Order: sequence, then structure tokens, then C-alpha cells
Amino acid sequence: MQATVHTFDLTTGSGSVLLDTGRLVPFAPEVFEASGLRHLRMGQRVSVEVDPADPEHPDARLTRLWMVGVGDGEVIR
Repeated sequence: MQATVHTFDLTTGSGSVLLDTGRLVPFAPEVFEASGLRHLRMGQRVSVEVDPADPEHPDARLTRLWMVGVGDGEVIR
């Protein structure tokens, strides 16, 4: 699933993304840390996984954040 970075705090490593559906979903510092990325900027496009699988669920949360082609095992398609 694709999303756009809405907020990001480099100090805490937390932030939020805006899903293409318009839903705002926060992410915890652990998600950013696991991404292998060093920084995010507002408006940046990223790939995300949301749990539960339904991103419109009230308890939806980001479980994975990455950029295609950046990090171990990621290839540019």
C-alpha cells in the first residue's frame, strides 16, 4: 500500500502517514527504526503495511514503512 508522509519528528522517530484513501495513520518510533531509513520528509511517498489489514478499521496502525529499492532485500522495479 502507498502513503504520503504527513508528519515526522526526527527526535522521537514517530510520525504519521496519509493513506491514499485519505485516512491518517500514526506510526511509532519502532516502525521508523525498523525501516532502515535515516530521515523522512513531509510529502514523501512511502510503502506501508497496516494492521489490521483493513486500513479503515478504527484501530489501524502502521506496522511497516519502507521505500521500494532502499534497504536489504528491496529491489527497484
